[in-house]
Amino acid sequence: MSDFIKNFNSERECSWIAELNGEIVGCIFVAADSESIAKLRLLLVDPKARGLGLGSHLVEECITFARRAGYTKLVLWTNSILKEARHIYKKKGFTLAVQENHHSFGQDLIGETWELVL
Repeated sequence: MSDFIKNFNSERECSWIAELNGEIVGCIFVAADSESIAKLRLLLVDPKARGLGLGSHLVEECITFARRAGYTKLVLWTNSILKEARHIYKKKGFTLAVQENHHSFGQDLIGETWELVL
């Protein structure tokens, strides 16, 4: 996130912070990866705001922004255990491109790279 802040380009990158009753309950970011590829980063939805469609709405905002900014592809990295997030990505048209085993947070996980052609 420090690179995002230090090198922020408002024409090519954006962030959204979601509030519910004055409390921050979610966020998401679009960051430049290259001239043609953007990265969807840090989709977070507080448990108290889940089930309201917030995650889906945040992802849709990223897709719309990335298209307007002229990117041809939007990519993201997640873990296979994040089933709700993966469901949103699949529903929005992302496809699973790469899976890789890794050890993080004290457990063996499967990292996934998803892509959406814009």
